[in-house]
Amino acid sequence: MGKFIRLSKGFDINLKGKPAAQVSTPEQADTVAIKPSDFQGLYMPKVVVNPGDTVKAGSPLFHDKKFSDIAFTSPVSGEVVEVKRGDKRKLLEVKILADRTTEYVQFKKFSVSDLASAPTEELKKQMLESGVWANLIQRPYGVIADPTATPKAIHISAFDTAPAAPDYNILFKGQEQYFQAGVDVLKRFTKGAVHVNTHASMELSTVFSQVKGAQINKFQGKHPTGCVGVQIHHLDPINKGETVWTITPTGVIQIGKLFLTGNYDASKIIALTGPCVKNPQYYKTVVGASVKKLIKDNLSEENCRIISGNILTGTSIGSEGHIGFHDLQVTVLSEGNYHEFLGWILPSVKKLSFSRAFGLLSFLNSGEYNLDTNTHGEERAFVATGVFEKVTPMDVYPVQLLKAILANDVDEMEALGIYEVIEEDLALCEFVDVSKQPIQSILREGLELMRTS
Repeated sequence: MGKFIRLSKGFDINLKGKPAAQVSTPEQADTVAIKPSDFQGLYMPKVVVNPGDTVKAGSPLFHDKKFSDIAFTSPVSGEVVEVKRGDKRKLLEVKILADRTTEYVQFKKFSVSDLASAPTEELKKQMLESGVWANLIQRPYGVIADPTATPKAIHISAFDTAPAAPDYNILFKGQEQYFQAGVDVLKRFTKGAVHVNTHASMELSTVFSQVKGAQINKFQGKHPTGCVGVQIHHLDPINKGETVWTITPTGVIQIGKLFLTGNYDASKIIALTGPCVKNPQYYKTVVGASVKKLIKDNLSEENCRIISGNILTGTSIGSEGHIGFHDLQVTVLSEGNYHEFLGWILPSVKKLSFSRAFGLLSFLNSGEYNLDTNTHGEERAFVATGVFEKVTPMDVYPVQLLKAILANDVDEMEALGIYEVIEEDLALCEFVDVSKQPIQSILREGLELMRTS
């Protein structure tokens, strides 16, 4: 039986530029890129293609030397045009020029399986070879799932509470068959439950309400209630030595399509959002697609920052960049590279503030906020104000945990709950922090220290 959990802590950012309930098919993206930086926990990616090679959807592009069975595959068919490297030959991305065909993609064929009778090892092998395994994230640490591990449970967050987040009813409409097949496969990898976590106040899509064999839980609360780490914390916290897997509905559907059709289908719908977008709405695209044609003639100004993801956890990719592997949203904000006269001292109803210390009259504004990238201050000494605890709906002490990380105190980090959080769970702390500390970067350093020590 599912659980109902109401959370009081958190903060909703009412960002201007929410997507209209309209799905369009833009002009096909010229290039698609897969980036190792989208996958935490990679040891050393090894490229298996060269510029000029022809690939199909599902063809391997690179794999990790530590877990060589996990393939990272092409989302489309086409020609490899660039293997981009950075300092010390670090792999940055593998870029494919997509086929200019009506079908858009030619598939590398995998087996169509009888999910009821196929051995679990056979299912795992096909997931590893096809590229869908990369959707599975392991807690603690938020890294790619270890194929040799057995998680105590698998969690799927079926809603998003981030600023201007997409509506999952639109993203996954008509995918009931594939989602069910994906859940049937995931059940084979755990002795515990497959949890589908929904929001009590949002209309529940039939994709999630009709699923069988999963435990459907309901949550009520502000952001970051939609973060799967918060949900795990209140359903079944992670203790030392335990492993939990998480996956997005997109990943579940990819798994279902793989075994029902024999194709690695990386198509998806994303939301183009933000104050700088003229017509924020939904677009059909594929994993790793270039944003160039999505934003063409659709921005209200030139001095913008293009973010793959939401404004709290997303990555700046530029106008020539590519959508992140896990992202279902692209957000466009004005660059805040300007000096503000009197700064926070000047009262205004246009400024968003959690504590009301910045923008003294902000509580009078109940509408949407046209935010930009200006941080309204510089990094300074770490100040304990008590606001972190107000936006973290978990039994975790963020300030003490972050200080333990800065001190490299492994025992304190463990005692203070580092196993239960990753960047998205504490992203609001960075937003409300008067000290302008890079909270998410600090947390990732602590997670990597724990993982490798």
